[in-house]
Amino acid sequence: MAIEQRLAELDARHRDLDLIIENEAKRPSADSSRLSAMKRQKLKIKEEIEDIRQRLTRPH
Repeated sequence: MAIEQRLAELDARHRDLDLIIENEAKRPSADSSRLSAMKRQKLKIKEEIEDIRQRLTRPH
């Protein structure tokens, strides 16, 4: 089903962003504007994941 595939894709992107953010934050000259943008993107993905999961568990 397409929704499960979308959920898996979002989960993977969320994990990838988490690692990228972690690595960027460890750099001595971390780009704070880039970090902020990635964190906002990660939050949007998390919100979409939660929305999809709620729709999947909601009774029909």
